[in-house]
Amino acid sequence: MTINEVIVASTSADAEAAETVKNHHAQLAGHLQALTEAMLSATERGTGFEAARAAATEFLTGELLPHAAAEEARLYPAARTERARPLIESMIAVHRVIGGLIERIRTEKSPVRAAAAAQALRVVFEAHLIDENDRILPIVAADPDVSLADALGGMHELLGGHRHAEEGHTCGCGESDADEPVLDVRAVPHSIRHATVFGAFDAVPVGGALVLVAHHDPVPLLGQLHDRTAGRMSVDYLERGPDVWRLRLRRL
Repeated sequence: MTINEVIVASTSADAEAAETVKNHHAQLAGHLQALTEAMLSATERGTGFEAARAAATEFLTGELLPHAAAEEARLYPAARTERARPLIESMIAVHRVIGGLIERIRTEKSPVRAAAAAQALRVVFEAHLIDENDRILPIVAADPDVSLADALGGMHELLGGHRHAEEGHTCGCGESDADEPVLDVRAVPHSIRHATVFGAFDAVPVGGALVLVAHHDPVPLLGQLHDRTAGRMSVDYLERGPDVWRLRLRRL
């Protein structure tokens, strides 16, 4: 997911709203990546798949689908230009594809096919976010006759509310013996790197862990994670440079 472009907005409030949306998108993508990796690992191992599927289904139906619905209700109508119309129609069509993949993940009897659907969903969703971040948001933010901040004001589904950070990890997925998912952020754009890790760690159940791979010691990120979780995490360094840092982040 490449999100390095600076959005030119008509007001400072709209610029801030656009950046907030992009960060929330990164959190969603990171969360989905961790859940997908858990399903794939459980499939390879042959145990723990239903717990991994249940966690993914709860996130997809409880957060991802409401986010898509909120976009169609508030964000897309704000892109009023004629040149945006074909793109909006395409974005809505992708939402239908996403919905179909989520239903397949939920109902597919074969763990292999369900995990394959999850991986397909991850690829489609990340491509979809590129269009939203690099094409839709700039159109709306630059329109002097539209307030992006007003259009999105108070919408948790679009802007996020750090639910896990404030309420604790309440996804109901429970503890699992699944392999620890690995999140390599070296290729993630700097502007959304922290948000991507936040989303991925939100997917980790109590007692579970995430292996983070970075190209430097992520001390500021660890401080932010500590604050978001109210200290309910531990950090173990598996590798300390000089080129790669690997850390196990465990939710307590």
